[in-house]
Amino acid sequence: MKNKGYALIALMILISVMSILLLTAVPVWQTIVQREKEEELIFRGKQYVEAIRLYQLKHPGAFPRSLEELYKEKCIRKLYRDPMTDHGKWYVILLSSRISGVGIRGRLFRGRGYKFNEVILVPEEQLDSIEFPQIIGVASRSSKKSIKIYLNQDQYDKWLFFYGQDPKRMPRIIYYGKPK
Repeated sequence: MKNKGYALIALMILISVMSILLLTAVPVWQTIVQREKEEELIFRGKQYVEAIRLYQLKHPGAFPRSLEELYKEKCIRKLYRDPMTDHGKWYVILLSSRISGVGIRGRLFRGRGYKFNEVILVPEEQLDSIEFPQIIGVASRSSKKSIKIYLNQDQYDKWLFFYGQDPKRMPRIIYYGKPK
């Protein structure tokens, strides 16, 4: 009968130790999950870049007006969701009128593509309010700070994935509907 008290104390110590171990494991697990999401964001962003490249091969000089158009034209296997947000909606990256050496309607490619001075990020659901959208890529809608540095950027909505991108030169980002 004297051993009953010791068993209860041993059980309480065991629960305390397990709680401490779980408290240290949760941040590590969260970091692992965030790193996996970052890798998935890069993969999905590059899938959209490749889809727009294929669209350009099918329709030289033209850009898709919606992400669904990429799917309908069989340029992308499926429409991927933004892994960094709960709603999964992207910013779509549109051509800006400030393109070095060529206007928006100009269909001229020089070397590897356009030289972008600035791009416009539009929430996917607001694309209908743009008169003549020309999608060149996607960006995450999450403004959280990243663990990984991608193209010298540490914030997910600054990780741009667009066709004709120069990894050494970051264009100015204009958020649709926000003051400059």
